[in-house]
Amino acid sequence: MTRLASPDFATSELKRNLSVINALGLVTLIFGATMLFPLAVSWWTEDGATLHYDVAILVTCSAGAAAWLSTRRCRRELEVRDAFLLVVLVWTVLPAFATLPLLRVIDGLSFTDAYFEAISGITTTGSTVLTGLEHLPVSINVWRTQLVWMGGMGLIVLAVAVLPLLGVGGRQLFKAETPGPMKESKLTPRLTETAKGLWIVYALVSLACMVAYWLAGMQPLDALMHMFSTMGLGGFSSYDASYAQFDSVAIETVAVIFMLAAGLNFATHFSAFRTRSVAPYRQDHEVRLFLIVTLGSAIGLALYIWSMGVYDSLATALRYALFNTVSIATTTGFASTDYALWPMFAGLWMLFLSSFATSAGSTGGGIKMVRAAILYQQVYREFIRILHPNAYTQVKFGGAVVPNHIVFAVLAFLFVYIAIIVSLTLVMVASGLDVLTGFTAIVASVNNTGPGLGEVGPASNYQSLTDFQTWVCTFAMLLGRLELFTLLIVFTPVFWRK
Repeated sequence: MTRLASPDFATSELKRNLSVINALGLVTLIFGATMLFPLAVSWWTEDGATLHYDVAILVTCSAGAAAWLSTRRCRRELEVRDAFLLVVLVWTVLPAFATLPLLRVIDGLSFTDAYFEAISGITTTGSTVLTGLEHLPVSINVWRTQLVWMGGMGLIVLAVAVLPLLGVGGRQLFKAETPGPMKESKLTPRLTETAKGLWIVYALVSLACMVAYWLAGMQPLDALMHMFSTMGLGGFSSYDASYAQFDSVAIETVAVIFMLAAGLNFATHFSAFRTRSVAPYRQDHEVRLFLIVTLGSAIGLALYIWSMGVYDSLATALRYALFNTVSIATTTGFASTDYALWPMFAGLWMLFLSSFATSAGSTGGGIKMVRAAILYQQVYREFIRILHPNAYTQVKFGGAVVPNHIVFAVLAFLFVYIAIIVSLTLVMVASGLDVLTGFTAIVASVNNTGPGLGEVGPASNYQSLTDFQTWVCTFAMLLGRLELFTLLIVFTPVFWRK
């Protein structure tokens, strides 16, 4: 016999869902306000897009205000399920509003491509379906790159500092949004102060990045846009040629430094700023692993491509290998040359690095270095167990014992990660793509890296994909940005069960 829900339960569920809509409306309203900046740029540069931003802001803010005000009586503290649902809704609804300036300005752009572009920006992936970027209105490129910057730390984290003031708590929301160890630790006694502190550090490092680009030779607006993409590790550029447009060692050096900085845990940056000391970097085991793996790979690939005759001098090989390896390993996606012309091993190794190199709590994608290190320790523990069945060993990271439930969670995460890459690759190949393009497009999308190999390599983009293939990559980007479980759990029956 089917058990019917009681009226009280139905009423409770309605209020619960309306409270999520209320919070979503507020975040949408805030998101609409962020369009004021590209509007100001459009007005200042007279690029002809001002009216289009007026319409986009009006539509976005009206929709947000309507959702917020019409459900204001249902505001309450968010519970765990509410937080996950809100995170998923925010990361799927906001890109739809982000498409408005793109659709109104760029002739012939379909909603599929516009949504892909917006998702790519806000998930900090950096894949693009657009060409002739330097010929677009300046404000459109500012908006694209601004999406990357906002997505870098997450609009949700910003909202955490605002929602509690309006009667909507943010603790569970913060846990649903932030990756890795940041889920289990607070940097300050109050969650609101934590969110503010992270944003202050993010903004200060971003300002330093923009000034460094300007001093290295970029024009002010170029410095601003590439700062947005660098700090968000998103890879959007205002030029089709990306960093090859500048052909500057100084600019590439600045990019490498700040990509590495953005690839570190911002909790570590926060602690360093607060204590005015470099001790937090020395104490963070993940920092050492990240730098050793990334920079070591860059040097190794430089020697490899030089020995293979790609470049005549080791210095030139080191220049290009360092920039492009750091770019892909940190899941940024900038390119200073077409590295698809290098031996295949180099491109595949860089994509492999994008799967795990960045730190938890950074703006990068992939499974994160801390998970990779825990997996390695678990494999080593299994070797010990096989050789010495009665021995008692523990998984440790940075000198601390990792509880078994964390190890099991990491193993489950890896299983889902591999299953998603394999299944979505098969879908792409079944839809008509060659294996190299299909596989690397999915890896680059799930890791929020941007360029892959084959038809989606650094010298091309995702424009050649069909609408179906584009939506598959869009879904993969969302999965990667929300660290798989946050999105997948919404599709499980247990999530909706009483």
